[in-house]
Amino acid sequence: MSDAYFTSKDGSWFNPTGYTRGPWNPDSCHAGPPTALIVRALERTVPQQRLTRINVELMRPIPMAGFRVQAEVRRPGRSVTFTEAEIFDDDHIYVRASGMHMRQLDGLDCSTATVAMPNLADAVPGSFPIDMAKHDLQAIGTSMEVRYDPAGSHGTGGPTTVWMRSIVPILADEEPSPFQRICPLADSGNGISYNDYVDKILFVNPDLSVSLHRDPIGEWFCSRAVSHWQPDGTGMADAELFDIEGPVGRAVLN
Repeated sequence: MSDAYFTSKDGSWFNPTGYTRGPWNPDSCHAGPPTALIVRALERTVPQQRLTRINVELMRPIPMAGFRVQAEVRRPGRSVTFTEAEIFDDDHIYVRASGMHMRQLDGLDCSTATVAMPNLADAVPGSFPIDMAKHDLQAIGTSMEVRYDPAGSHGTGGPTTVWMRSIVPILADEEPSPFQRICPLADSGNGISYNDYVDKILFVNPDLSVSLHRDPIGEWFCSRAVSHWQPDGTGMADAELFDIEGPVGRAVLN
């Protein structure tokens, strides 16, 4: 198996490896690595502006059998451009996504907010938050090195602060962009913070939104996540995202 989330012979069709498999269905991907492929396609569509936000609609389980990714500009602009992307094969569209790209300025003199910062040096090693898969095959947890905030929960649910580092790239022959690199963590908020374990409640996540106010730095990223669940079956996982320098953005799953 390739030491990457995906292999591709032609740069058009992408085959997931075991690192990409989700914990619920052995035939379906975790949405984080495919989201990174969407980011890759959007960034290549508008290389002159920085991708700052993606909204991902998960319409069907993303197949481990493979798929294509395409992206296009929906509304061009000098300062802001909006794009669209799809994950699909000959039978179905699995994901639709939209992106917002912004022109960057140099030397702007402005202040930023001060936020309480989690400390990677104090974090303690642990296992991937969801360790009770519905199958016994390799899954996304094997692609992550994990460390927990010592003051919080250690993979036991509730509001949780966790650091993760992907030990494999998106594609073996490419260096992932900062936005691509953070996607597997960004899509894990509901698994990082949960209020009942998966033997009682299963997650159906039709939507992911990731907004980054700057490019993440390095390989270690942190999610300070909390899940809000309601008795009517709706809910939201809200995660503040960090790198070793400070806050970088937010990920929300509905």
